[in-house]
Amino acid sequence: MFRGGPAPDPACGPGSVRDGRSQFDALVRRGFINFGYWQDIDLDQPLSEHDRICSQQALYRHVLSAMAPTEGLRALEVGSGLGVGAAVALEEYGFAHVTGMDIHPQQLRRAEQANSALLARRPERLLFAHGAAENMPFGDGTFDCVYSVEAAQHFRDLGAFAQETARVLRPGGRAVVTSFFVPDADPARTGRLAELLDTFATGLDVAHTVPLLTSSLERVGLTGSL
Repeated sequence: MFRGGPAPDPACGPGSVRDGRSQFDALVRRGFINFGYWQDIDLDQPLSEHDRICSQQALYRHVLSAMAPTEGLRALEVGSGLGVGAAVALEEYGFAHVTGMDIHPQQLRRAEQANSALLARRPERLLFAHGAAENMPFGDGTFDCVYSVEAAQHFRDLGAFAQETARVLRPGGRAVVTSFFVPDADPARTGRLAELLDTFATGLDVAHTVPLLTSSLERVGLTGSL
């Protein structure tokens, strides 16, 4: 977690690139969700869509728990996708307000549809907004917490993301980022990643390094730990 300077499913419990944007749009149309966190899911049994949703919620709980205490705070999720994380944050972690921001209007529409009941119950506490990680449409010091889950691999400019995160955070605010990062820029490592995940091979995802992430955050005054 880095700190700034001065509809959940109840059954789950607590280089040369091709047209990456078109591929992402196709994934969105199919209902693409995060890879998730599978520690408490039985992998010896056939996996279902329910298991995928549970794994996604589990990943958000893992991330949001690192930001505790969260009661009464205003949070921003960067790259909110289908809104699963925003719903978990609002319902389970006591945030006063959660804003889910995504660059893709189609994702925002899907998030609003998936969380229509929650939006109807808590219209003053949940918002889905259009915006880019590198150019956030919010005022300085708007949020107490900023988090991003499995989205930073889509960001083309981590430095701009870090700058905007620091800007929209209040002094002393907290930021948590989890995504696919590589320990260094070894071409063999990034090549292997492209073999395993087509989204890296096509250029939809970028293999950012851990040192690039930490240096980008520290450069704008966000200090913390991995």
